[in-house]
Amino acid sequence: MDHTADFDEFVRARGDALLRYGYVLSGNSEDAADLVQEALARLGDAWHRVQNKQNPEGYVRTTMTRLHISAWRRRHREDLVADVPEEGRSDRYGDADLWAELQELPRKQRAVLVLRYYEDLADAEIAEIMGVSRGTVRSQAARALDKLRIKRVLQEAR
Repeated sequence: MDHTADFDEFVRARGDALLRYGYVLSGNSEDAADLVQEALARLGDAWHRVQNKQNPEGYVRTTMTRLHISAWRRRHREDLVADVPEEGRSDRYGDADLWAELQELPRKQRAVLVLRYYEDLADAEIAEIMGVSRGTVRSQAARALDKLRIKRVLQEAR
């Protein structure tokens, strides 16, 4: 089997999982598809080196994470709201609701939570991927979890 066939097989086998990972990072399907496409384009150029390593999917996921963080840094702003939304949802903590809650977090905080709890990475690994200190990783995770807790308390008080 040549390199192109190996690469095509990898894309067919892992494409859907990578798209789901992109969705978790970006919060929407269009940005997720862009992340996957750009990461696979980069992987295609380096496939002859990467395929011999033990985890080519890890290479793609790391590339996607770095692309996501770069996009966040370019935008470098958050959409702040003055008030917490008044309307709650009936089933607040189903999987779909969890992803919706994550989408409302700033990109950097969402990336930290996804890498920590979805990818099960240590703070040092997250810091390396994101290009920040371990302290920044911890503070971003704490802020994100606080926001999610506050939202939950407000919902339960209603």
